[in-house]
Amino acid sequence: MLAQHLEQPLYDPQTVQPLREEFTRMGFRELLTPEDVDSCLGQLKGTTLLVLNSVCGCATGVARPGVALALQHQVIPDHLVTVFAGMERAAVERTRSYLKGHSPSSPNIALFKDGEVVAMLERQDIKDQSPELVTEALTAAFDRACTRPGPSVPPEEFAELLQQAGCGTRIPRIDGR
Repeated sequence: MLAQHLEQPLYDPQTVQPLREEFTRMGFRELLTPEDVDSCLGQLKGTTLLVLNSVCGCATGVARPGVALALQHQVIPDHLVTVFAGMERAAVERTRSYLKGHSPSSPNIALFKDGEVVAMLERQDIKDQSPELVTEALTAAFDRACTRPGPSVPPEEFAELLQQAGCGTRIPRIDGR
């Protein structure tokens, strides 16, 4: 029963799609199943940026723009992955098992190096902040741990990426809550 419960998304997939595309257009791979999570977080070498994406206002107005700006930096992680809270719920649960000792919140942003979390921004580190402060924290972490040349997309392509609605966005759940 629990496994079936975790298969049902909380939000309309069509409504969430533009929020997903903000990351996939920047080069992120979506982790849609627990197996995707294990094959990525359990096996990749080098540095991996994981963003636990969300429909909440602090994800929309702070986390996603902050990550996008950070990925224009001169060094970036080797791998970019994302999982969406409230959508692929079994994948989110598996993701959280790799974030032991950290709040099971969303959004959150983790930088892994060879499988170990070396930097983490939890929801409380994101909400009530500006995208620029998130960018600053991430680029400092990238400078310490990463060697891949950035940016993730060319600046002219980045300029065309349309950020979704700002802080305060509210997408209703499918179950009406």
